[in-house]
Amino acid sequence: MLTFTLGTFAIALNHLLLIGALALATFVGWRAAKRGGENPESVLFSLFLIGMLAARISFVALYWTHYRNDPWQVIDLRDGGFLAWPGVIALLLAAVYRGWRRPGLRRPLGFGVGSGLAFWLLATFSLSIYEQGTRLPDITLRNAAGETVQLTDYKGGPLVINLWATWCPPCRREMPVLENAQQQRPDLTFLFVNQAESMQSVSTYLETQGLSLSNVLFDGSGRLGQAVGSMALPTTLFYNNEGRLLGSHLGELSEASLARALENFDSPNSATSPRKLPCPNSATC
Repeated sequence: MLTFTLGTFAIALNHLLLIGALALATFVGWRAAKRGGENPESVLFSLFLIGMLAARISFVALYWTHYRNDPWQVIDLRDGGFLAWPGVIALLLAAVYRGWRRPGLRRPLGFGVGSGLAFWLLATFSLSIYEQGTRLPDITLRNAAGETVQLTDYKGGPLVINLWATWCPPCRREMPVLENAQQQRPDLTFLFVNQAESMQSVSTYLETQGLSLSNVLFDGSGRLGQAVGSMALPTTLFYNNEGRLLGSHLGELSEASLARALENFDSPNSATSPRKLPCPNSATC
């Protein structure tokens, strides 16, 4: 499961883990403060913001070539571009400084930060292990010619699978980024799996937007989203040539966040040439 869904509300599990870690740290710090010391609630929240800011700055610095032509994207956090370890280091350094300046905070803050980080690290590691143990679902889809295809027929090369819909604003914003990546990375097979829309409406949308995509597929009942555990759009999945999930991204992809995700395929086991199926319509297959 990649998202937690409650009615129409959906949140990525990795985001939920961050919120859970902050909540646990706040609770543990509050309990420790009742036995002596200052309540670290406000300090913990500020440390959380410092860590997130450091994680974002580090990501932008590392992938600056993708931001320099449009600097406003730096403040667009919707692409999920964060580097965890610089954020953790910045948070710890800030916590040490706060504890040094305010002795009454040391014990409650230490317990709070320690419990929050321990929970986040263990939960994130467990989620990663679970995700990477999942396989490409055996789902029946249709191509632009109306023919039935099996998703597993595309196994044999690295896959990037994007779940999208024309009514989804972040899907529309990221589509040119994915189109460009498809052209720049012929070693990868990109599949654009539309969720529960008609072929005619999708074809019209692509034509009016001037998008030229290969491997547009149709999932009329949304079974793929159910199978991978994500009903939120857009969702992008990255599979190796054996059909094993390497990673996932929920939400809009920028050039930088997609570049980072595609690093999953830099290893020798993942960078083999994909096997593409015959396409009856080269423009929209």
